[in-house]
Amino acid sequence: MARQFTPQMVREMAQECCNWGKWGPEDELGTVNYITPKKIREAAALVRRGKVISLAIPFDGDGPQGRTNIPFNQHQRFNPIHLLSRTGADSHVGAQSHRRLHTADDVIIMPTQAATQWDSLAHVFFEGKMYNGYDEQLVSGFGAKKNSITNLKDKVMTRGVLLDIPRYKGKKWLEPGEAIYPEDLDGCASQEKVEIGTGDAVLVRTGQMTQVKERGSWGDYAGGSAPGMSVATTRWLFQKQVAAMATDTWSTEVLPSEGPEIFLPIHIICLVHMGLLLGEIFDLDGLASDCAQDGCYEFMFVAPPLPITGGVASPINPQAIK
Repeated sequence: MARQFTPQMVREMAQECCNWGKWGPEDELGTVNYITPKKIREAAALVRRGKVISLAIPFDGDGPQGRTNIPFNQHQRFNPIHLLSRTGADSHVGAQSHRRLHTADDVIIMPTQAATQWDSLAHVFFEGKMYNGYDEQLVSGFGAKKNSITNLKDKVMTRGVLLDIPRYKGKKWLEPGEAIYPEDLDGCASQEKVEIGTGDAVLVRTGQMTQVKERGSWGDYAGGSAPGMSVATTRWLFQKQVAAMATDTWSTEVLPSEGPEIFLPIHIICLVHMGLLLGEIFDLDGLASDCAQDGCYEFMFVAPPLPITGGVASPINPQAIK
């Protein structure tokens, strides 16, 4: 059973892991500041085989947002809607005869967090504030005036490390509600012979994506019970000076939340106070298989967001390059 954390404990951990002002009063990057030019050069040196592995799920109508009977997700997010505004069929029947160039064009309608994505530092508020003490009212219907995702358009490339927790524990996947603790992260890293360093992107595999594929249905993946990171791991992430953390789950953290009074406490500690970039709905299975084969769990990680002006999140196609 997951440990329980009271609101007071969450507040204390948030203050302990707070980076407000660390990079100045105007900072909007948070822990991505740990990714220096030297860090990027070191990450590039990890490319030895020239193999590129995508960590994104397909952006289509068969994604995880199909269910609407989960309270948190009800009518807030939906799967991408893909429409063709011009097609080859149009051209074939003469509907484009007025055009000198016959083309196909398409349109995507989707929430920015429908599939594989980054949360920006403007995504979550706590007691009226977002990262670096900015007022929540700076995020309006016109977009985020502070902490927008577009600030990271040329920032997210660094050393990536996969922590394959199911493989470490000798199972196919973690069960819904099963929490990952700091000792699990350390034990897994030791088994994989990797060390987590300043500016790393840590990708934590729970195996929930594997479970989804095996049963052939997303089920309650988007908002239901899930394995994930315990609140106890926030100190670990803070002390390791991690630049970004992502998982193969909908929320990165264990569900049900480790305390009924505060929903998604890791988001409050990591996004609002630490300024940690969080990634969700990553497909880590292909990478996990490759790492198990070659025994190398570190790689160059490249995952810039779309430069959505005022955006509070962004769809991405993250790449592990080995």
